[in-house]
Amino acid sequence: MDAYLDSIPLFIFGVLLLVLGWFNYKGNISSIHWYNRRRVLPEDVPAFGRLMGIGTIIIGASLMLTAALGLVFHSEAVYAVILAGAVIGIGFMVYAMLKYNHGFF
Repeated sequence: MDAYLDSIPLFIFGVLLLVLGWFNYKGNISSIHWYNRRRVLPEDVPAFGRLMGIGTIIIGASLMLTAALGLVFHSEAVYAVILAGAVIGIGFMVYAMLKYNHGFF
């Protein structure tokens, strides 16, 4: 029963990030903080949103996958999936901010 209680919020948060990432991927970057998008040129918004969306989708999917694997395997080792997903997803986001926003702030 404890595994279910741990997995439900993790899965819900993963779904929320997945949906948010999808909106970013489609070009709606209004959910990204203003100082992380203020120097993005209008013609670069679709590419910036796509990269930010991919990063967010990867993080959300890793949370959902970890929740599902945690139910099946009942092991703490499945949390390595979150770490891997976070590193890859944040890597996409950092690349997008450096390339299109010309920095973080």
